[in-house]
Amino acid sequence: MTETVAEIVAAHRAGTASPASTVARSFRRIRDHGDNAIFISLRDEAEVIAEAEALTAKGDTALPLYGVPVAVKDNIDVAGLATTAACPAYSYMAKQDANAVARLRTAGAIMIGKTNLDQFATGLVGVRSPYGIPKNPVRGDLVPGGSSSGSAVAVSAGLVPLSLGTDTAGSGRVPAMLNNIVGLKPSLGLMSTFGVVPACRTLDCVSIFSLNVDDAVTALNVMAGLDAADPFSRDRTVGHLTDFPAGVRIGIPRKGQLVFFGDRDSEKAYGDAVTRLIALGATIVEINLEPFYETARLLYEGPWVAERYLVIRDLLASNPDAIHPVTREITIAGARLSAADTFAALYRLEGLRYIARRTFESIDAMVLPTAPTAYTVEQVLANPIELNSRNGTYTNFVNLLDLCGLAVPAAMRADGIPFGITLLAPAGHDAQLASIGRVFHAHTKLPVGATRLKQPPLAPVSKALAADEVPVAAVGAHLSGMALNHELLALGGRLIEATVTSPDYRLYALHGTVPPKPGMLRVDAGGAVVAVEVWALPTKAFGAFVAAIPEPLSIGTVHLADGSGVKGFLVEAAAIDGARDITHFGGWRAFIAAQAKSA
Repeated sequence: MTETVAEIVAAHRAGTASPASTVARSFRRIRDHGDNAIFISLRDEAEVIAEAEALTAKGDTALPLYGVPVAVKDNIDVAGLATTAACPAYSYMAKQDANAVARLRTAGAIMIGKTNLDQFATGLVGVRSPYGIPKNPVRGDLVPGGSSSGSAVAVSAGLVPLSLGTDTAGSGRVPAMLNNIVGLKPSLGLMSTFGVVPACRTLDCVSIFSLNVDDAVTALNVMAGLDAADPFSRDRTVGHLTDFPAGVRIGIPRKGQLVFFGDRDSEKAYGDAVTRLIALGATIVEINLEPFYETARLLYEGPWVAERYLVIRDLLASNPDAIHPVTREITIAGARLSAADTFAALYRLEGLRYIARRTFESIDAMVLPTAPTAYTVEQVLANPIELNSRNGTYTNFVNLLDLCGLAVPAAMRADGIPFGITLLAPAGHDAQLASIGRVFHAHTKLPVGATRLKQPPLAPVSKALAADEVPVAAVGAHLSGMALNHELLALGGRLIEATVTSPDYRLYALHGTVPPKPGMLRVDAGGAVVAVEVWALPTKAFGAFVAAIPEPLSIGTVHLADGSGVKGFLVEAAAIDGARDITHFGGWRAFIAAQAKSA
């Protein structure tokens, strides 16, 4: 049975299934599932099947999403369908696709329909909609999570393999945890928000739900790109997947800083997730989470709620009863904020962003619970604002601090409640998070979504260089897991291979360098092979990397054993006076290991 995007595309290319049959299966599953609260609107099935047949007739099977059915959150425009934002009085007919939807279509995806959400994307619970509450398919009494409730449920239940949500304060991450699926919240501006009903326009992004990380990255690569129609769009690239980065530094909060609101099962599941990351090769670093909590409070206690008010102020004035009472209570506060309040909050935010940047100088990523606990529909309806706020404990600060995030399943508790973690990093590190998250998720061996089907085997990452990459040979402290490896990771580098040089080099331990560094020198005679790693660096980052290399090191051409030449670390000949010749160790890593043994 084909379930993931990769499996579906492979079946379509092999001819064992067709786009039309896959689309028909999605519609059949939607009918059989019988939850009318998941979709606000569905396209006509015959029309969609005809579109799938036309796609097959074109024969372009190389499209990355060839024939993949996709569900779209109903605050994102799909041409020919109404966009409601879960408010019938706000509804309008979309005349053109949102940029993200248009890119999906170009890649071969087929839109199925529009999914339910917390009205105007205000909420993390999934119960604030006049179109009903989608039933959580993992455990029926739990909230589905919001605001992207229908999109997450549709993927978890196996109705579609891929869906779009949006994320301002956690709407693309909290529902992922509660439905045991992946939620990718990209860097702000990486995907255009043209054609998306704003929540907080300065913070909004389109998010992706899928059964595994690889599918989400495939979709991200399709949708990412600068869009002249979106002034918040940024000229950024996604980057490339790697194997799990050896020695990657992952931040966890200091003891006593995490809150689970009495949920010991979630607290244990988080500890187990950290243990799993260590087993996979991560280095754990304690960080201070308090500035992040302070940032989170700014989102709803500060002026950003005025952005939500701005979107619906006319409707609030003309027809306030058309707005969900909880949504109305939250957004009306935006009318009372002054310009002075706004600037005071902006000044404080800049200070908090500075602290966040300093924090990420000592770590490559942060890992937090996606949500501290899980609540039932009954509990949330009885206490709608407080429990919703608790769901945002570890999500509300992310977009304010310009971070990217990836929510992945971590455990299925004995009580049937799913638990998930979120990996966070500064904007532009989407691929690095995916490289960590995909291996972590596969290692859990959890079934996908609510389908109880096994995860497919983890696909090997491509080692081929892309057109926008430069190969660089690392010799010493930049090797995987060593003191300066984080510099390569921070620049979007990915490991291509571990290899050796041609037998023309001598290796020296340089005197007085901090951290200790080697110098590799090419010689005419008496040379040997030296162990190196070849890393791929984005072309845009290569100049910054070279500029930061201190003397007496430099970048030159390093000749490898296979006869090829790549850019790499060399040392000036004059610097080896007084240096220790360590060539006989065969490489820097072996030398450091020998030093540790003798210490």
